[in-house]
Amino acid sequence: MMPFKDRRHGGQALAALLAHYQGRRDVIVLALPRGGVPVAYEVARSLPAPLDVFVVRKLGFPGQEEYAMGAIASGGVRVMNPEMLGERVPENEVEAVVARETEELARRELLYRGRRPSLALEDRTVILVDDGLATGATMRAATLAVRQMHPARIVVAAPVAAPDTCLDFQALADEVVCARTPSLFRAVGLWYEHFPQTSDDEVRKLLDAAWAAEARRGA
Repeated sequence: MMPFKDRRHGGQALAALLAHYQGRRDVIVLALPRGGVPVAYEVARSLPAPLDVFVVRKLGFPGQEEYAMGAIASGGVRVMNPEMLGERVPENEVEAVVARETEELARRELLYRGRRPSLALEDRTVILVDDGLATGATMRAATLAVRQMHPARIVVAAPVAAPDTCLDFQALADEVVCARTPSLFRAVGLWYEHFPQTSDDEVRKLLDAAWAAEARRGA
């Protein structure tokens, strides 16, 4: 199984598998920044469909930030993990973490979107896109958050994913599209020949180009 050349190549392969959504006016493509944006850009351009970012921030346990007690996402949505939270963290400490991550989420949304409002998701078909799914933790938080916004349908999509992770999402999303699910997965970056970190500047440029294209279609 050959790797993708880069994220845009992965997005083009993914777009081909999402061709059944072409011409659908109810479709919105949401990218998980930063790496998901170049992939989602190709999907949105192919369909064509509006593109936006969906920022997710993990809520780490105080002093053990690598363990998630929940997540917050674009639109003011909070998803908590009651099984992980239990009685371990006092409410005031939880709220302190939420406040800090909410500030960072707002900073990133302003950085990527500027003053443009986020897209309304209610009754829409939402295609959530990332560059790959290893454990799927970020995509899982995004899926649960988007579900609270009452879309008509959620599609989870990635060029490459661990087989078990891709399978797990079938219980969370209405449709799951993983272009490749190599049995020896190991890591997302191994399935791209060119896999540099996506910069904030690249995210902004791609979003600006997508929004300009959408404005021309609506003119």
